[in-house]
Amino acid sequence: MKAAVLHEYGPATNLKYEDVPDPVPAEGEVLVRVAAASINPIDYKVRAGHAQSFYPVEFPVILGCDLSGTVRSLGPNTSGFQPGDRVIALTSATYAELAIVKASDLALLPEGLDLVESAALPLVTITGSQLITLGTKIQPGQTVLVAGAIGGVGRSAVWTAKKAGATVIAGVRKSQLKEAETLGADIVLALDDATAMQRLGFIDAVADAVGGPTAELLLAKVKPGGIFASVTGDPANAAMNPTVQVTFLAATPDAPALRTLAEDVLAGHLKIPIARMLPLDQAAEAQALAEKGGIAKVLLLC
Repeated sequence: MKAAVLHEYGPATNLKYEDVPDPVPAEGEVLVRVAAASINPIDYKVRAGHAQSFYPVEFPVILGCDLSGTVRSLGPNTSGFQPGDRVIALTSATYAELAIVKASDLALLPEGLDLVESAALPLVTITGSQLITLGTKIQPGQTVLVAGAIGGVGRSAVWTAKKAGATVIAGVRKSQLKEAETLGADIVLALDDATAMQRLGFIDAVADAVGGPTAELLLAKVKPGGIFASVTGDPANAAMNPTVQVTFLAATPDAPALRTLAEDVLAGHLKIPIARMLPLDQAAEAQALAEKGGIAKVLLLC
């Protein structure tokens, strides 16, 4: 099969499109013909060597953690799927024509969703959902501020919090206020507006997908006994706010939750924007494009 392979840390140009052996599914595994993979920040952080302390790799390595595709075959004593099933997953080594996925991590794609576009969903939707359910543990009637609400993780966190019965504040930049009004949050707040931030009272929880100085400001807005959950790490002033529980969230595969989130996308409750789609042999260009930033996903067509 063809894959985008990384042989050493460095720039995006280190991703090489080449032939590698076809993977063979073991017991409990499924071989998927990948339709598309999406590019996430963890991909280019790993590629550049910036994630070695918590995400070491052995070279050569195939990056990527999102996929959509069709089942090719099942490993021994594996059930629950059949060849031809349309599936999505949060897994590994997805910058390739074929990928191995644990059957327990694989979700059937709801009928009506585009197979290729669905590759944008797994990591960001699961991360946003778990940021609320496992991170903030928000309860009905409580108030949670989602920082970075316009991104894929933030959008998923806003929707999950609304489903949980919380009052949701969508925290974005001033330039994003109009678009943020489409997210379904109860309140939209410009995090880079000092006056608006001063008016913000104490809240039960923050779901943070931004980090940096903004996270430090928001931590001070969490009431004593509240929770600050983040996907970017602890704010620098965490020790100065001992009455707030500070939690770091790293997403883990959850096939049932992914299926539910995909159904929410199909129903129009949640949307993950897509900026570009490029073929797998342009993985280097695609990663460089994604690394420039922006709120929309870049997909690799495999």
